[in-house]
Amino acid sequence: MDTKDILLELRTKSKLSQDELAEKIFVTRQAVSRWENGETVPNTETLKLLSKFFDVSINTLLGAPRQLICQCCGMPLEDSSISKEPDGSFNEEYCKWCYADGKFVYTGLSELTDFLVAHMANEAWPPEQARAYFESQLPKLNHWKEPAD
Repeated sequence: MDTKDILLELRTKSKLSQDELAEKIFVTRQAVSRWENGETVPNTETLKLLSKFFDVSINTLLGAPRQLICQCCGMPLEDSSISKEPDGSFNEEYCKWCYADGKFVYTGLSELTDFLVAHMANEAWPPEQARAYFESQLPKLNHWKEPAD
């Protein structure tokens, strides 16, 4: 779905006119009309306001052009699982289980690995196999990567 269609759908679901939405996010009705007609796309600051107002990620507003994954645990991210900063804005890098209230939940890679193995291993995916997978994949995520010298 394109940004224009997403904005129109979010606005109409919220039962707002173009004027009412414009007033709430400090733009003109004409700006909202141009977005919904596909003539323009909101700028970065306006996307942040729209994201907070509609409680959806910027990625969603832009038509989900990329699949987001948590850069701590590797879980696919959707609007319902994306973490938020203390001010309520989305942090599209992490899930709400790894990053909450402006703080990381897991203090170390082994702590997270132990948690994931305990909760994800099963008959089809034995603990040893799950551990080997997480130990090979988690260090590739931004949160666990070693800083370059």
